[in-house]
Amino acid sequence: MLMLKKINLARLFQTRLCRLIICPVPPLENLATAEETVVRDRAVESLRQISQEHTPVALEAYFVPLVKRLASGDWFTSRTSACGLFSVCYPRASNAVKADIRQYFRSLCSDDTPMVRRAAASKLGEFAKVLELDSVKSEIVPLFTNLASDEQIISYDSVRLLAVEACVSIAQLLSQDDLETLVMPALRQATEDKSWRVRYMVADKFSELQKAVGPKITLNDLVPAFQNLLKDCEAEVRAVAAHKELVSDTSQHVKSALASVIMGLSSIVGKENTIEHLLPLFLAQLKDECPEVRLNIISNLDCVNEVIGIRQLSQSLLPAIVELAEDAKWRVRLAIIEYMPLLAGQLGVEFFDEKLNSLCMAWLVDHVWEQEKLFFISLQQHAEVGSPGTNENFSNEITALKLFLYAIREAATNNLMKLVQKFGTEWAQNTIVPKVLIMANDPNYLHRMTTLFCINALSEACGQEVTTKQMLPTVLKMAGDQVANVRFNVAKSLQKIGPILDTSALQGEVKPVLQKLGQDEDMDVKYFAQEAISVELLISLAE
Repeated sequence: MLMLKKINLARLFQTRLCRLIICPVPPLENLATAEETVVRDRAVESLRQISQEHTPVALEAYFVPLVKRLASGDWFTSRTSACGLFSVCYPRASNAVKADIRQYFRSLCSDDTPMVRRAAASKLGEFAKVLELDSVKSEIVPLFTNLASDEQIISYDSVRLLAVEACVSIAQLLSQDDLETLVMPALRQATEDKSWRVRYMVADKFSELQKAVGPKITLNDLVPAFQNLLKDCEAEVRAVAAHKELVSDTSQHVKSALASVIMGLSSIVGKENTIEHLLPLFLAQLKDECPEVRLNIISNLDCVNEVIGIRQLSQSLLPAIVELAEDAKWRVRLAIIEYMPLLAGQLGVEFFDEKLNSLCMAWLVDHVWEQEKLFFISLQQHAEVGSPGTNENFSNEITALKLFLYAIREAATNNLMKLVQKFGTEWAQNTIVPKVLIMANDPNYLHRMTTLFCINALSEACGQEVTTKQMLPTVLKMAGDQVANVRFNVAKSLQKIGPILDTSALQGEVKPVLQKLGQDEDMDVKYFAQEAISVELLISLAE
């Protein structure tokens, strides 16, 4: 409760006191020395904003002395807070005061307390950006070198870690010659640091570092260092330095990180290298057992498409996608169908219609039929055994098969809905809806029910006109199906699509069918028909 009051007080000063131009702020100064980190951070944030409201004269008279008091405070909490205030007061101070500010910052960078040095290292790059170039070379670079080689116990390696982050900002300010002599020795040392977290930071900041130091130093120094990071003994370091050598890495974390970035390499290496070197890696990861790896590959296919073209991509990757869609493991097949809308969006409507449309439609039929066969084979085997002791196991098996059947069916129908949302109603009307409606005449009642499930999913995405003109007649016709399961699903479908239909369709076409189903000899059909009539959205049908 006390900490919460302190935070609220800091926020109060942030919103109200920042309007005061000349004002010593002892309450915020006290809060900046608080034990709780979140309170100190909030107080420092408020002080940074207030500093912008001071005139240069007031800044030197009131704000700079506050920073000096914090920087020379007895408690480390005071000195850590001071580190975040130097960069906001330095630019508008006079030359004499600037010299004092730099001196105080140097003292904090060599403070006896690791937490203070860590705070100073985290603000080193920010402070360097507001200094004069001569001061950067004569004062900031030596501070960076010392912090980058900070010899302290391993638990406080974050000082060296944060120094690597500051290197990006410092490198942007220096010439190539100055970089080579002043910064690169410390950076080379960081790439081989005994702490994996420091090496991780180098790998994580590699892209920013190579932009800051330029192509020459990148080629001579960073590339060899990066190659070593790719073979680092720690999985986290290898992951952040993800490269083609890591496709076969045993760590899922590494492979997932690689998949999230490897597709972007195609634009860098060009068409020929992508086809020769990267496509095999894409294929390997597309077949990886980890779902996150496959998803990261599929979600970034557009990067490769832009480089090698859709035809080359289809020749290389489509066979693998089809193979996964027909995989013996149902979870693999289920994953591919769930990725299909994303894949379709990456490859475009023309490619989808030519190569993948039939695959999606086959999912609605073939795999449902396959699971039905598994269900009844299991039922037959149980009947042949006839052992009472197997009843519980059999019941669990049947439940699992039912859940699986539902999962496959739901994924297939949701896939169609997402495709319509992606490609539009006109595409659905010409491409998907006719194929769905054909299944209403299939001899297999499960396929006929699949038609109803698809209509439930498609109706909202397609809108009133397509639903009324194309799908509603099929649903009404199926109300006379010989199988009760189909008829009560008709009632449920009419309840589902009812809110989409206009009043005339509800009164003239839906109402008579539901009333007839409400008199059905099957109790389930009668129940669902009466429920559809009584729901709020179709209340007018009951009148």
